Amino acid sequence: MWPDGYAKRVLPEVDSTNAEAARIAPDLAGPEWILGLRQTAGRGRRGRAWVNPEGNFTATLVMRPLEAPDVIALRSFVASLALYDAFAQVTGTDAGLSLKWPNDVLLNGGKVAGILLEGSPGYLAIGIGVNLIAAPDASQVEAGAVSPVSLLAETGVRLTPEAFLTALAQAYAKWERTFTTFGFAPVREAWLSRAARLGETITARTTQQETVGVFETVDAEGNLVLKTPKARVAIAAADVFF
Repeated sequence: MWPDGYAKRVLPEVDSTNAEAARIAPDLAGPEWILGLRQTAGRGRRGRAWVNPEGNFTATLVMRPLEAPDVIALRSFVASLALYDAFAQVTGTDAGLSLKWPNDVLLNGGKVAGILLEGSPGYLAIGIGVNLIAAPDASQVEAGAVSPVSLLAETGVRLTPEAFLTALAQAYAKWERTFTTFGFAPVREAWLSRAARLGETITARTTQQETVGVFETVDAEGNLVLKTPKARVAIAAADVFF
């Protein structure tokens, strides 16, 4: 069942669902999901290309939230939890699922989905890509990054993008209600209970530096907290390597 209060548009082809979100944002009456069945100019974090074979999932939720920018950005965790629940629903199990800070979903240790938040004053676009039926070759990802996997190859479950969108929209609406009613605390607790490599040594890499430490927690602002030999370090944005 489609959640109340959310509009939906399905596009046979689009350059980027996040780009479409920017175009329609000024006229939004409420939150709206945009599903692109074929995307010609998809992108991931830091402007990387997002490979999207036909049958995979590319969608964006565009909304006009009223909170401060630092609070709005915490919806990456809301979206992660929604993806986790949607995968559990469509497969009948959460076995093998985990969440990788800041915005990836892992299945059996491989990346099955990613999230990209974009926006400007007045709107937020939550872009989501899911390898439903096919994953990029490992040679197409950054050295040392988690290898991509597909839902079909890992579970045998074959879904249409439209079917997955319904499951995701339902799950997102639930976590959005939790977030707007109770704040980040319950979202953070739920995210940490599903976190990949919590308590283990990981590497956080930015364009300027690399930090190696034990993944201790995610703090109340959504920062990754690593315990290094010298100090506890809170990291606002980085790529994480295991």
